[in-house]
Amino acid sequence: MLQTIDIQQQLIKERNKRYKAVDVLKWVQEVFDDIDATQKSVLERLSQSPIQKTINSFNINEVDTDAIFHVSEIKKICINYRLRFLDTRYFKSDYPKEVISKIKVLEENHATTLDGFKIIAPSKLFELNEADDPLLFAPMGNGYYYLIHKWGKDLHPLRKLKYWSVKNVENLGVAIFAISFLLTIITKDFFFNDEANFGYLFMLFLFYVKGVMGMIFFLGASSGKNFSEYCWLSKYNKIS
Repeated sequence: MLQTIDIQQQLIKERNKRYKAVDVLKWVQEVFDDIDATQKSVLERLSQSPIQKTINSFNINEVDTDAIFHVSEIKKICINYRLRFLDTRYFKSDYPKEVISKIKVLEENHATTLDGFKIIAPSKLFELNEADDPLLFAPMGNGYYYLIHKWGKDLHPLRKLKYWSVKNVENLGVAIFAISFLLTIITKDFFFNDEANFGYLFMLFLFYVKGVMGMIFFLGASSGKNFSEYCWLSKYNKIS
């Protein structure tokens, strides 16, 4: 009666044709040494990137069109969600194993060695070892970047609204006037009772504008924070 074929056993037999039994342990050690060396090489390039080049060559037949983004699109997202787009040498968090695997596969498929890695992440990930939705890119040239891997947890759905007021000077001005207007409406009866008129309300409004503006600029200057449209490419936490 014919027996079924165990593919694993067939693979072992085929492998043993290449390696003698006495050399199996040495062969296994060499395999793990090669894997460790490859992983170390990738991690070193990530920690020092860019090393030799800032543009990579890709095989047009192997690229994923959903992974190609222009720097203008990256800039808009970074400003809207107050994120940084920096070289991986500034990234302080750890890389998951999937990142190394995907880099190795990309390099094999495109017959190249990737360099010039950049990453999108919140500012704190360039200071602390946390995981909060980083995206790893490799430059393609002409302002285009290839998305290699995304990991961590997604951003909070209200993050865009949270940082809307510090997106640029115009948004901060609107926020200051809106806060001042609300404070005027809420407190007008406390200051003027039933005697409030437009002149009184306008003076109270200007008082709040001055107070809110002073408080915001004092806190902003003391913490060294900048507007999102200016700091998305900055490696500094303080105003530069």
